[in-house]
Amino acid sequence: MPQSFDAVFVGAGHNTLAAALHMAAKGWKVGLFEQAGVAGGAVKTGEYTLPGFRHDWAAMNLSLFAGSPFFKQYGAELGQYGVEFVPVTRPFASVFPDGRWCGVTTDLAETTARIASLSARDGETWGRLVAGFGNEAPHLFGLLGSPMKFRALAYFMLKTLRAKGIGGTLDMGRFLMQTPRQWLEQTFESTEVRAMLGAWGMHLDFAPDVAGGALFPYLEGMAGQAFGMALGKGGADTIIKALVAAIQARGGVVECNAPVARILRDAGRATGIELADGRRIDAKRAVIAGIAPSALPRLTGATTSAFDAAMTGFTHAPGTMMIHLALDGLPDWKAGEELKRFAYVHLAPSLDQMARTYQQAKAGLLPDEPILVVGQPTSQDPSRAPDGRHVLWLQVRMAPGTIKGDAASKIAATDWTAAAEPFAERALDILDRYAPGIRARILGRRIVPPTELEADNPNLVGGDQVCGSHHLSQHFLFRPTRGHADGGTPVKDLHLTGAAVWPGAGTGAGSGYLLARKLAGK
Repeated sequence: MPQSFDAVFVGAGHNTLAAALHMAAKGWKVGLFEQAGVAGGAVKTGEYTLPGFRHDWAAMNLSLFAGSPFFKQYGAELGQYGVEFVPVTRPFASVFPDGRWCGVTTDLAETTARIASLSARDGETWGRLVAGFGNEAPHLFGLLGSPMKFRALAYFMLKTLRAKGIGGTLDMGRFLMQTPRQWLEQTFESTEVRAMLGAWGMHLDFAPDVAGGALFPYLEGMAGQAFGMALGKGGADTIIKALVAAIQARGGVVECNAPVARILRDAGRATGIELADGRRIDAKRAVIAGIAPSALPRLTGATTSAFDAAMTGFTHAPGTMMIHLALDGLPDWKAGEELKRFAYVHLAPSLDQMARTYQQAKAGLLPDEPILVVGQPTSQDPSRAPDGRHVLWLQVRMAPGTIKGDAASKIAATDWTAAAEPFAERALDILDRYAPGIRARILGRRIVPPTELEADNPNLVGGDQVCGSHHLSQHFLFRPTRGHADGGTPVKDLHLTGAAVWPGAGTGAGSGYLLARKLAGK
């Protein structure tokens, strides 16, 4: 007799887990089936270098989750199962080759003084932006949290028009279409301030000259100033362990090492799944797939030609290499000891370099000067390492999923098995320029190239940690494709969720929560 659930989930990433918890709270019997050995997808933590050193595999910043509507509703319940955050008052900084640095802290006077040391005018501009953020935030967060349906958008636009008027609404629309470079150059005169904020665009596939990317440097800057950052106590997997426990406490099932072979259909509707081991799992009301769009046709078979073409043609961002380091101490930053107190330090010296790095990776080349995101979680949460020791979390952006060559003409290998080590050494050379002697501090390391990220989690196609480009043609109403931004598919009772579905990447559980509310009620 097959197992039977009201809703069956393919995958147990944080979006499917959030959806399952909401639906279980509404009385649905839920079952989640995950191909990996642990739940969480890209949000997981493990001892990847040495015993006692806990590293976040991919996602580290949990600010979106901690501030999400989902957590507002279920935070108390998740707290019963151990979820805990570490508040960060020094969220990010950037260092530059000449020894200067710029950073954002929750102390407005401190941030403003640091920016003013680079440009007095920019210090004044920062103050004006912060003062105006309270008026802008409801409109921007309202858009990012709104279902991408015409009725919902019409309601949002009406509210915005009433609040901002025609001119203000048009100005907001123009801002939403700008490139990061356009907004940053129109707003700030210091190249360092521009670079500090522009580095955030690279996290979501928005290189400096990509339309639609201005929003993210602005939001990260303002949110960092207003709220700081949230890390998971002991690791990002604190949210995953609590979600799994809460679902199980409500009678749900979360089964790992259970890859799904196909989605079952009958008379035009999804009826369940078949696992790789041959077991059939029945779904009475819904099958929800937390997978990359390109994997959906393989599991479902043909649906409609337009939808299937959109799924197989879904565009992914360039990949990322992760380097996990166990250290005997934090990096000795040449720019100053203060940098040890920041959660993130970006090594992204200019908008021009970011643009060049992005284009090289898009062309299949190993960038000659990749961008580094240096995470220092143990500066905020010492529980992640033995006493006096530290972990370093390095994102190497960008990295091509398929290597066609090397922009520096020094690495001959075109497969990641051979190219991972020399490319990681290139990244460590860059880090050593900013933090001399870093190699002498390394006790253990783990290099994770894009191919291993994808092998571990097939949603990270080519090592794309955001599961799909967020460029305008694949965002808002078009994520993952026109007419399906709510996760619906041409197959009745089959739904798609995850970072590939509006509102996209990040740890905010937005797509899972929006879908669950649509199916099970608010």
